[in-house]
Amino acid sequence: MARRNLFQPPALPASSATEAPAPDKSRFPNTGAMSGVKSTLKDLSSNAVREIAPDLIEEDGPKDRLAFADADVAQLAESIRQHGQQVPIMVRPMAEKPGSYRIVYGRRRLRALRLLGQPAKALVRALSDDEAILAQGQENAQRLDPSFIEKSLFAAELAASGYETAVILDALAVDKPMLSRMQKVARSIPEAVVREIGPAHGIGRRRWEDLADLVNNHDLDLVALAQDALAPASATSDGRFAQIADAAAAAVRQTASTTKAPSPALPVLSEDGRRLAQVSDQAKSVTVKLSKTEAPEFAMWWLENAEAELQRLYKEWQSARKAD
Repeated sequence: MARRNLFQPPALPASSATEAPAPDKSRFPNTGAMSGVKSTLKDLSSNAVREIAPDLIEEDGPKDRLAFADADVAQLAESIRQHGQQVPIMVRPMAEKPGSYRIVYGRRRLRALRLLGQPAKALVRALSDDEAILAQGQENAQRLDPSFIEKSLFAAELAASGYETAVILDALAVDKPMLSRMQKVARSIPEAVVREIGPAHGIGRRRWEDLADLVNNHDLDLVALAQDALAPASATSDGRFAQIADAAAAAVRQTASTTKAPSPALPVLSEDGRRLAQVSDQAKSVTVKLSKTEAPEFAMWWLENAEAELQRLYKEWQSARKAD
């Protein structure tokens, strides 16, 4: 499904009797994000650019990139030094700090201009938070696409900041199932590990999801695994992902080979031979199951009195230990 471009000039009034189709007012449901954007489309298409000192521009707000390598920033700075800043950044005025601006997009260009000590060529737009996120997402769609994990962290940061789902979907140009996958990966893999890996542009959604499944299904401490796996670390981001994914898979195989077979369940019988319960010794717990078919009244009594009875048994166990 095609996404509306914030920077496309508005259609001119038709000079003939044929009228242009009415705009789709339901494109951004419940966000209110387009109400201000419509009023700024003319400004966005005017290409009016201002020069602003970089120290007047702040970089806070949701980030769609993991990091900028110093070498990349230096390379861009050299290109700008030789050929000038070809593409303006976008900023918006800070109402709480007159004379200052907040970056909408173009963070890497801003870093390079700071390195050069040159003013930034910038489009200045009075955008709401939602409009700024949409502009940021659409600019990325038109330029270098962020990697899957960068989009996942960006989506998680937007959600944590209170942005509505409809705005996040449009900012990232994804549907709800894809957003759900991104959120699962962002929840499962610690951000510290992701930042150790980097953007990993060659690693697609499937491999990130496989790693997330290993973490969730086997309760892996990925932070600890990463410390060992990355000693020494690969020179590339994709290589570091492979190191950690291989370490996670090896940890799962090792656990499977050393895990003992579960002990058979121990039945608990009454004096008349009725099956009251069974006790199972599992890897991380001892489970007591009461039969609602053979002793339903006892099972219901246990449900009501389990807390008090367990506390009583625990005190008896403590007393017995002290006596020993």
